[in-house]
Amino acid sequence: MLAVRDQRDRASFARLFGFYAPRIKGMLMRSGVPAAAAEDIVQDVMLAVWHKAAQFDPARSQVSGWIYKIARNRQIDIARKAQRPLPEEIETQTRPEEDPGHLLAFEQEAGQLKEALSRLSPEQRDLIVRAYVGDLTHREIQTETGLPMGTIKSRIRLGLDRLRHELKDLRN
Repeated sequence: MLAVRDQRDRASFARLFGFYAPRIKGMLMRSGVPAAAAEDIVQDVMLAVWHKAAQFDPARSQVSGWIYKIARNRQIDIARKAQRPLPEEIETQTRPEEDPGHLLAFEQEAGQLKEALSRLSPEQRDLIVRAYVGDLTHREIQTETGLPMGTIKSRIRLGLDRLRHELKDLRN
């Protein structure tokens, strides 16, 4: 174990694996874990041993105790996960036939939004379209445009304020 911890020695790890893998599998199967699941847990445990080798301290525990503790904890994690109830499936309502009145109102609102966007400065409109239509983050906009972050945020904020003011009648 010390060679695995200190030099990441693969041959030493192979010997650890060969010695502990069947013992861990036996321990798991004696506790009621099916053979296939036990093999999966053994793989997880030995992978954890490889990745966490730097955490092994011979002054605190023996190699066997440390490895069996990892195996026991992994078994408990899997048992807990199996006992978790699955989330209930949310029923989605089928979409009712579109009401022509709603469609007309939606089209009119979309037209008003386009008109209000056209009254913004080109700089504000461009950034708002990138952020909300293009679904870009401020960082992505900055990468594309080369503008400073403060400029991007200010233009978007001022443009949105103006849109809110122009479209306030839609909310009522």
